[in-house]
Amino acid sequence: MSRAKTNDSRRAATTLRCAIYTRKSTDEGLDREFNSLDAQRESGEAYIKSQAQEGWVCLPEHYNDGGFTGGNMERPALRRLLADIDAGRIDIVIVYKVDRLSRSLMDFAKMMETFDRHNVSFVSVTQQFNTTHSMGRLTLNILLSFAQFEREIISERTRDKIAAARRKGKWSGGHPILGYDVVDRKLVINKAEASRVRQIFEMYLEFQALIPTIAELDRRGWKTKRWTIRKGGERGGRPFDRGRLHVFLTNVAYVGKVRYKDEVHEGEHQGIVDPDVFERVQALLRRNHRTGGAEARNQFGALLKGILRCVACNCSMTPAHTKKGESRRYRYYVCLQAQKRGWKNCPSQSVPAAEIEQFVVDQIRCIGRDPGLVAATLAQTRTEAERRIVELEREADGHERDLERYHAEIRGLVAEPGVGSSRISSRLADLQERIRLAEQRATEIGSEVDGLRRHMIDEDDVAQALAAFDPVWDSLTLREQSRLLHLLIERVDYDGRTDDISITFHPTGIETLAAELAEKQESVA
Repeated sequence: MSRAKTNDSRRAATTLRCAIYTRKSTDEGLDREFNSLDAQRESGEAYIKSQAQEGWVCLPEHYNDGGFTGGNMERPALRRLLADIDAGRIDIVIVYKVDRLSRSLMDFAKMMETFDRHNVSFVSVTQQFNTTHSMGRLTLNILLSFAQFEREIISERTRDKIAAARRKGKWSGGHPILGYDVVDRKLVINKAEASRVRQIFEMYLEFQALIPTIAELDRRGWKTKRWTIRKGGERGGRPFDRGRLHVFLTNVAYVGKVRYKDEVHEGEHQGIVDPDVFERVQALLRRNHRTGGAEARNQFGALLKGILRCVACNCSMTPAHTKKGESRRYRYYVCLQAQKRGWKNCPSQSVPAAEIEQFVVDQIRCIGRDPGLVAATLAQTRTEAERRIVELEREADGHERDLERYHAEIRGLVAEPGVGSSRISSRLADLQERIRLAEQRATEIGSEVDGLRRHMIDEDDVAQALAAFDPVWDSLTLREQSRLLHLLIERVDYDGRTDDISITFHPTGIETLAAELAEKQESVA
């Protein structure tokens, strides 16, 4: 920690205001005419007089903490001293011994940071500790290095303690989760919430995707776990979104296990979800993550499943069918809101599947034949890519702020005297898990942004991709056609009030489409 800002010539030419700080752990003897605090101040005044030629003068204010421990910073005189330093009223702080200022290396380091920020020097009379000189600054840096070492050791011990607890199957703290209550630091099943947890897992298996599951959760008014903190306020109780639902569905606690980093161990608590159901959900999540949900079950060739949306209700339209006789099947897409809340609530209600699918395919074919439409499509994909990049960068900034806040809170917790307490250990575990998730998401965002910027395409690429679409389309299987449309299109918006249909293309889908269709043409040839 440098003191280069305060040089010898400045000291010689300037009056340096010296504040003497004194402290005694107990109030024993403080009622005497001449007590320990007086003795400390007298030594400080004598030292200041010996430096009179350097321009040192003693301030009349007394910063005396009688009956206060040096193990923390909760001392009235110390607070006044630091406030006066912030106000620029002090140039040098004098103490009888270093431990009068603090007995905690971490508190001492904090105060030295404050001193350095305001260009204030520190002197210990009996230990020849003086940061106005280079040797004193060297000694200070050595002490601060030990303080940093102490903080790191405490952090390592905390992490080791959390790891050992989780490897034994113990719940080591963090936010309560839906389906469980925390009793004596253990997870105990909440029967009412447990039933809801099982239904959410089954719901995801039914809908085969996160977004329609979230829509149903919103419809039912189901939210995340709500709990009361020790100070009396409430936390949680938020609507599910993609991130929260994904974390919920991948939480191994629901099958009676605990996770530590990449390790999974048998937990002390009882599971809620059947392991077979849990594994089916994980398999579906992995499959949808790889393909964007394009390979989800599609028994009757619903090409727009997962990308067709009802504009009026701002929700998905799901494929359905009815049978006329034994052999004839009528396919259509129905608005989820209309299906769940009643047909009167939606002007779109339903739309014939074959007609809207053919319309979308014909539109893509028309674009490939018209240079003007190619240019308009290119402009749309670039605009969509730029919008997505801005959205991702905004999210990344939020994660960066969260990480700074989490790290600052960890530093504060590690600096507390009772760092080994169960409350602080639990909070540290929670913060470390939050940091892991935020860093993981930040990495995913960075990869997606890089991909969007790297795959910006030109008009020739768009024309080539869309021109290649027409010759090969009819030769594809239903599964291949579905995958091709999901690769190319981000969403299709249908407004039943006006019968308007609009198509939004994936920012990077056209380039991938060009490569895949080129391969397909070669194989057909």
